Amino acid sequence: MSTSARGGIFGALGSLFREKQSFVVRLPYANEGESFEVCKMCEAPCVSSCEEKIVRLDGAKIPFLDFSSTGCSDCKQCLEACVPNVLRDEKRFISGHAKIAMSSCMSHHQTVCFSCKEPCLEDAIVFSGMFNPIILGEKCTGCGYCISVCPSGAIEMVA
Repeated sequence: MSTSARGGIFGALGSLFREKQSFVVRLPYANEGESFEVCKMCEAPCVSSCEEKIVRLDGAKIPFLDFSSTGCSDCKQCLEACVPNVLRDEKRFISGHAKIAMSSCMSHHQTVCFSCKEPCLEDAIVFSGMFNPIILGEKCTGCGYCISVCPSGAIEMVA
């Protein structure tokens, strides 16, 4: 079985036990307070334009990113679709980065698992030895691809 297939199987199983992310990852707004009010009145073209289908609306109709199934490809289709033009384009599109909870991480409990490292295109996840994955905050783009593949749900976004 290939490593990507194994990661996909483990990620799918892990999604059954994963809790919702605690830090709400919002799309990058020019001015959050005013933008949230505009979003509540918008028809949310940012949601339907997302090629990864991770832009969702919360109960107040404010868009957020849900990394439970996949990550952000940085396509910026949501930015282009934003009719009220309240999203801003910046070098680091997602504000936040991933963090591993050692208490939940399979590798930190002596189980060989590289599921989080494989999808990381920025090489922000390094292993200090075989059982100690670390996410380098300065390299992490916050894309979230590592979150959905983690079989134990040990990775979350933080500010």
